[in-house]
Amino acid sequence: MSGTLSVVGLGPGDDSLLTESARRALDAAEDLIGYHPYVARVPERPGLTRHASDNRVEVDRARHALQLAAAGRRVAIVSGGDPGVFAMAAAVFEAVEHGEPSWRDLAITVEPGITAMLAAAARLGAPLGGDFCALSLSDNLKPWPVVTARLEAVLRADLVVALYNPISSARPWQLGAALEIAAGIRAPETPVMFARAISRPDEAIRVTTLADAPAAPADMATLVILGASTTRLIPRSGRPPFVYTARKVEAA
Repeated sequence: MSGTLSVVGLGPGDDSLLTESARRALDAAEDLIGYHPYVARVPERPGLTRHASDNRVEVDRARHALQLAAAGRRVAIVSGGDPGVFAMAAAVFEAVEHGEPSWRDLAITVEPGITAMLAAAARLGAPLGGDFCALSLSDNLKPWPVVTARLEAVLRADLVVALYNPISSARPWQLGAALEIAAGIRAPETPVMFARAISRPDEAIRVTTLADAPAAPADMATLVILGASTTRLIPRSGRPPFVYTARKVEAA
């Protein structure tokens, strides 16, 4: 097949954080597919056809991209951050597995991007400097009891936890429930970080404690990082503290 499909990570927002390989894939594309806000981040140009769609049609979007690639088009399907972290790469390969056998012979590449937890960590210092995990609080594709079971397990393992998809208008209570679970397992002084729209004009960072975290504002543009017992704050005059998680862990 002459067509190609690139699954591209656009990074957290600022154009300077887009990788060169991702930029080349976008420049080569004839068709651009993705969720409306992500498609809007790619400049229009002659020869590029844009296909924007809603947020909850990931597999349909992936099938569309594969159909165009199978027809000989050079296609880029875009995600914010990294396409392999709670984003479109998994949807593409799900569509490949269950779709047309010929799609398995397509030239499919994944171009990584800077995901939200890495962009946030860089602003804060090094909160992911020790062992950590990432967990999505969305229960659109998995039952809420699965989310809570996984959250409890990593909290008890004393990992730093990066919480993606913390809250939305359709899911207004999940973040509060997650923080309540955390409060039952971790100390009230545990650092909690709210990083919103990193690298974009409306960027906002808040460092607080687990006891005060329920009062902190959050939305779908926010990444929440729950610290571990080894997460430390370095106070700074007039500025947010540096945050890091120690690499050394004492034996229990």
